[in-house]
Amino acid sequence: MAAGLLSGCDAGSERMHPLEMKARDLERKKAELVEQLEQCRMRTEQLKAQVRALSALPEEKRENFYALKSVKITGLTNFYDKDEDGVREALVVYVKPIDQTGDIIKAAGTVHVQLWDLNKPTDQALLDEWQVQPAELQKLWFDTLVAASYRLVFNAALTAEVRAQPLTVKVTFADYLTGEIFTAQQVIKPNVD
Repeated sequence: MAAGLLSGCDAGSERMHPLEMKARDLERKKAELVEQLEQCRMRTEQLKAQVRALSALPEEKRENFYALKSVKITGLTNFYDKDEDGVREALVVYVKPIDQTGDIIKAAGTVHVQLWDLNKPTDQALLDEWQVQPAELQKLWFDTLVAASYRLVFNAALTAEVRAQPLTVKVTFADYLTGEIFTAQQVIKPNVD
C-alpha cells in the first residue's frame, strides 16, 4: 500500500501548476523572440555591409546600374485558349522592360495589370485587374531566340461578346531598384472564338 501511495504521489507531482505552465510558455516565446532579434541583427549587419559596398562605388557608377527607361506591351498580348476547350479564357500579357540603350532587360519590380473596355461607361469600364509581386515576377521571364519579355498569364472569365470588343490592357511597372513607376497600354484586337 505504501508503494501505491508513493506512486500516487509521483503521479501528482507530474502535473504542473497553471502558473508553471504559463512560465514555460513565456520562456518558449522569449526564446522565439531572441531568435527573431538575432536574425534582425544579422540582417542589419548585412544591410550595413551593402551600404558600405555601394558607398565605395565611384559616383558615376552609383547613379543606376541598369537605368530602366520604359516598359512596352508586345503585340502577342491577347486572349488564349489555355486548356484547349475552345474558350479563350486566359489573358496573356507580354511585358518588355527597356533600358536607356533600348535593350530588353530582366528588371525586378511589381506589375499591376488592368483590363479595360473603354466603350463602356466609366464606372463599368474596368473589367479586371491583377498584381504580380517581384518574387513571382522573376519566375515569369520568357526568353526565346528572337525575343525576351515577362509572360504574365491571368484567368479572365469574360464572355465571347466582351472578347469580341476592342479591349485595352494597361500595365504599371514599379521598378524595384529605383521605385520609379512606368506605364504602358495597348489595345487588344478582338478575338473570335
